[in-house]
Amino acid sequence: MDIQAEKLQLIEWLAGLNDAKVHNEFIALKKKMEVDWWDRISAEEREEVEMGLSQADKGEVTPHKEVMAKYKKWL
Repeated sequence: MDIQAEKLQLIEWLAGLNDAKVHNEFIALKKKMEVDWWDRISAEEREEVEMGLSQADKGEVTPHKEVMAKYKKWL
């Protein structure tokens, strides 16, 4: 059986599941497997995000209207 068919079977089984304990175990597994986007980006990308947040906190921002006017010809 291919993986897509197995997924559909799991979905059907899960949809009919009434056992709260098993449901909670699936939720715990899902949370364990989820990876935050922050953990997937490079150190350089994290630095850039942090720098941007710091600039925004200091009010060092350009209004959206100005940016749109400046780059209008490319949008």
